[in-house]
Amino acid sequence: MPLSPTTIQALADHLEAAELKAHDVVKITDEHPEMDFADAYAIQYAIRANKLARGVKLSGLKMGLTSFAKMKQMGVDVPIYGFLADYFARPDGGAIAVKELIHPKIEAEIAFVTKAPLHGPGCHIGDVLAATDFVIPAVEVIDSRYRDFKFDLKSVIADNCSSARYVTGGQPRRVDEVDLRTLGIVIEKNGEVIGTAAGAAVLGHPAASVAMLANMLAERGEHIPAGTFVMTGGATEAYAVAPGDSIVVRYQDLGAVSLHFV
Repeated sequence: MPLSPTTIQALADHLEAAELKAHDVVKITDEHPEMDFADAYAIQYAIRANKLARGVKLSGLKMGLTSFAKMKQMGVDVPIYGFLADYFARPDGGAIAVKELIHPKIEAEIAFVTKAPLHGPGCHIGDVLAATDFVIPAVEVIDSRYRDFKFDLKSVIADNCSSARYVTGGQPRRVDEVDLRTLGIVIEKNGEVIGTAAGAAVLGHPAASVAMLANMLAERGEHIPAGTFVMTGGATEAYAVAPGDSIVVRYQDLGAVSLHFV
């Protein structure tokens, strides 16, 4: 890791302040081109430590850039992971205050809740399905702190993968009750369809995203504990939203999730 512990903490404070105060910043690799991926995750974990020290609770984990649509949109080719904080959660049908965000976008996702721990390396889809309590539909509101949503992979990892808000709803299902590969997703904005996808858009099978997360965490000596809520990444590209917009995402066999922006 080329960056010193002092620089890592300073960058964590810088990015978290941008999140909490809802103001954009230039991507951090502009001033620190030498930083590597270990630095990027170290900054993310320092942001997590900041929040935990203030009494914030972790509510889950997330994968990002797991669909070819998102990889193409963001100009990257490697999935990434981050964490979810308790205050990110909003109720189904609830309002999202745009003034608390910078330039929000929404993504439709399939989330998993585990009933047994998952360890890497070597974790695979079968392990994930056996360890899953249920799947549930979710919508993530991402909000990169970087100006004009322009960033590179290291910068977005450090920024906790643009995490901001999320909503769950619909009907939880056991994995043997649905075909997660062919499960259809329809995104509506203000009553008009703006995107469609199937579960297979996420690494061929959304459970593959959870397996990849377990294997990536293993590189840090970590694992996915039982009872963990995991968002597997957007099945489509991300769609920009503004005050007054209403979003409904319909999931085959899982019901719908709705939210509106004020």
